[in-house]
Amino acid sequence: MTRTLAIDFGTSNTAAAVMRDGAPWVLPVDDGRDTLPTAVFLDFTRRDTLFGQAAIDALIDGREGRFMRALKSVLGTSLMHERRQFLQERLTLTEIVARFLSALKARAEAETGDRFDRVLSGRPVRFHSADAARNTRAEDDLRACYNAAGFSKVAFLPEPEAAARAALPDGGDRTGLGLVVDIGGGTSDFTVFEGGGADIRVLASHGVRIGGTDFDKAISLAHAMPLLGRGSLIRAELGAARNPAPAALFNDLASWEKIPFVYDPATLRDVARMQRLADEPEKLARLHAVLEMHLGHDVAFAVEAAKIAGQADRAQIDLSVVERGLAVDFYPLMLEAAIAPFATEIAEAASETLRAAGRTPDDIAEVILVGGSSLLTTVSDSMAALLPAARLRRGKAFTAIVEGLAIAADQADAAGR
Repeated sequence: MTRTLAIDFGTSNTAAAVMRDGAPWVLPVDDGRDTLPTAVFLDFTRRDTLFGQAAIDALIDGREGRFMRALKSVLGTSLMHERRQFLQERLTLTEIVARFLSALKARAEAETGDRFDRVLSGRPVRFHSADAARNTRAEDDLRACYNAAGFSKVAFLPEPEAAARAALPDGGDRTGLGLVVDIGGGTSDFTVFEGGGADIRVLASHGVRIGGTDFDKAISLAHAMPLLGRGSLIRAELGAARNPAPAALFNDLASWEKIPFVYDPATLRDVARMQRLADEPEKLARLHAVLEMHLGHDVAFAVEAAKIAGQADRAQIDLSVVERGLAVDFYPLMLEAAIAPFATEIAEAASETLRAAGRTPDDIAEVILVGGSSLLTTVSDSMAALLPAARLRRGKAFTAIVEGLAIAADQADAAGR
């Protein structure tokens, strides 16, 4: 019987799993690591496509090519189907994501010795919050990527419902209701449930388009982009008027999924003109260098590193890759200020999930936090404040979803579905 491969295709990280000896086995798909950064590097010199940590290493090494990350955030948009020139290839993002998934499939087959033509994939409850049509297009896009990667049968399971299946306590029994809070790179998802494993009963699920990449963007706009000219005044070509530098470019440069598309000659010419007319030309000169040298992702990684390090102590957003010695201090209070509005929205979405389930905060016995961004204390504190009587437990931040998908896939295989 052909087994189904479980895949958690994430905004920041991806994982694959199957069942082995009655338990989920998260496959080592990236040089022994059980998660694969959801990153792609089109190497122009070697005419090769790199994935995961190899893609990040190529970017850090300064190799000639195009780096892409957070492509999950583009599902359901017109960007997925626009054909763009990458050196000697014209590719859509659908084809690039398919290459990533095909490489993951090949690695899973090499590790297990099995062939997989069926996949059970996690998906957010909502890819795009309230836009039902775009949510449908996003799932259709992801299905097309899996089909192009070599999977003939594709099924989906909401990510928090998958995580709930893997959330049984060590003793194997659960009493009371549980709430999964899955804060990923691009979305936040919630499931109220009872039971566990194959016997789970879902009462309600809900999701919003808020995640770790939004945290990164807020931090970048507030603390990194001003060093590149955000908010700087630009003189008019004629007259004495001054206006702030256009915000759209900085918004795109602070968004992981949009960075690859800011590098074009017209934008460089616009920035050179702004630099000539700027009250602070040195800042626009830095922006010009970032665009000319394709350093947008280097800036984004510096912001992400400061976000992770800035929880406990003073950190720095280190932009020395742009200019020697360029950095800005980043304190825990700055992190909290950047994330607090999102934490409030996440708590409101959790409350909406409880209302959809017909339950109150007092009915929830346990909150299980999963997803990389759930590790931020501002997020977990908002859940503790919303559900003060519930036990707060951290699940496996990066693999809980794929383990639950493996359980569900095995159950479907056994039933012949």
